[in-house]
Amino acid sequence: MTTYEPPRPWIASYAEGVPADLPPVTGSLIDIVAASARDFPDAPALEFFGRVTTYAQMQAAIDRAAAGLHALGVRAGDPVAIVLPNCPQHIIAFYAILRLGAVVVEHNPLYTARELRKQFEDHGAKHAIVWSKVVNTMQELPRDLAVSSLISVDITKAMPAVTRAALLLPVAKARTSRAALTEKVRGAISWERIVASKPLAPSHPMPRTDDLAIIQYTSGTTGTPKGASLSHRNLLSNAAQAQAWVPTIQRGEGCVVYAVLPMFHAYGLTLCLTFAMSMGARLVLFPKFDPELVLAVVKKHPPTFLPLVPPIAERMLSAAEAAGVSLKGTGIAISGAMALPHELVVPFEEATGGYLVEGYGLSECSPVLMANPVAEHRVAGTVGLPLPGTECRVVDPDDPTKDVAPGAPGELVVRGPQVFSGYYGKPEATQEAFVDGWYRTGDVVTIDDAGFVRIVDRIKELIITGGFNVSPTEVESALRQHPSVDDVAVVGLPSEHSGEEVAAAVVLSPGADLDEEAIRDFARTILTPYKVPRRLFVVDELPKSMIGKVLRRQVKENLIAAIGSR
Repeated sequence: MTTYEPPRPWIASYAEGVPADLPPVTGSLIDIVAASARDFPDAPALEFFGRVTTYAQMQAAIDRAAAGLHALGVRAGDPVAIVLPNCPQHIIAFYAILRLGAVVVEHNPLYTARELRKQFEDHGAKHAIVWSKVVNTMQELPRDLAVSSLISVDITKAMPAVTRAALLLPVAKARTSRAALTEKVRGAISWERIVASKPLAPSHPMPRTDDLAIIQYTSGTTGTPKGASLSHRNLLSNAAQAQAWVPTIQRGEGCVVYAVLPMFHAYGLTLCLTFAMSMGARLVLFPKFDPELVLAVVKKHPPTFLPLVPPIAERMLSAAEAAGVSLKGTGIAISGAMALPHELVVPFEEATGGYLVEGYGLSECSPVLMANPVAEHRVAGTVGLPLPGTECRVVDPDDPTKDVAPGAPGELVVRGPQVFSGYYGKPEATQEAFVDGWYRTGDVVTIDDAGFVRIVDRIKELIITGGFNVSPTEVESALRQHPSVDDVAVVGLPSEHSGEEVAAAVVLSPGADLDEEAIRDFARTILTPYKVPRRLFVVDELPKSMIGKVLRRQVKENLIAAIGSR
């Protein structure tokens, strides 16, 4: 029996030097750091507010942290939670966990206790490495979810001494900055204790290529968390595919990558945590995107490779123009998570002298599936071409075993070394996600004769705002708890700034008046801020099917029509 191999017209459109396929990866993610530490020991690996950590220093810290975690009882196969912003401790913790053969579970540090609880109920981690500002939230989890090892990270301790001293000044601005970055905690183990351990013995078994490396959570349309099980093979493959896509970027000290995207997100994780480390790059870390901080680094070390989303590109452009800072020297910026307007590409490329190309991916695919060529022959409005070794088909959504006619819209199904094996602990959801070994993306696309992929629609009803997935059901559940809300439907409305913005069509309870801010304030006690609806609309009733299901697509159409008629 032969495996069906569909045509790959996109290969002919690859930029010069990009291969059609890559050899199978070997080893584990630990090897990419070890290789960079061997090849570039004295080169900068991490930069944080100006403080530099070399590859040799980072490797040593990983070995010590691994030993410290092992002493706390972390063993191969154990899930270990990371709840951190972008900081040097995040990278060291990530690789220390993997060094033990344990499994990283990334979390958004801005999540509420309720949101974290859902994920901890699913993965059951008993060890957590968290930002000091999250310790109290973790301690609010119910007793049955309490971790045996709660490790607190003060990110200011990775800053230069002069910056730390400035944060201690008895002035209002310093107090505000300090409060935003760190918090005094009780009942937790300090990160410093972990990295003070004697280095892990080299003889300790290494993880294997097909071992589980990461559980990456992605929202489902039901609001129930689903963890994509990503192996070392998946993530190594995606890092290698990214390397192959940019053959003009050379490994070593001249490569500079900016981590302006959060590394708990699949996009930031792969391009900053794994790709950058495999390149022996200087990874410049920003706890959050701040144009002023970014421009200060641009002056000294312009980014060779810059993963971003369109709003970040817009803010960089306007901030650079206002401050009179040149963006020249920025090599390749890759944009994902939302549509990239052509009217942004032109001024960005003029200002930088480099490229701004759009890509596409999913958490389940490590996450990058495709990108536009880093060349002149790009197609505006498309997400580009499948990466080397990636196979794609366009199928009938109602019968995914059947391909649609060439060029016709249909559901994108994919296969490749970066595609996950399934959802953690959810065999039924895994079975539904695949058809004959092909992963169903839930996106409706067209692929033209040259292989360029255009996203037409989403079968799934997830809202993507600022690059983050928002489950309408989860937001609706939160809003229904407010006494003024009788019924609600949540949809994504087009936004020039964030791709989509969360909007709620609300049926008020009898006698209630709409108080938008009161409802938003209430929602913020349950939801992360980006999930809170930016717009609320009062409606008399919601369109429903014969069985009572709210027709979100019709709600969205009604709201767009109402906005247009104003």
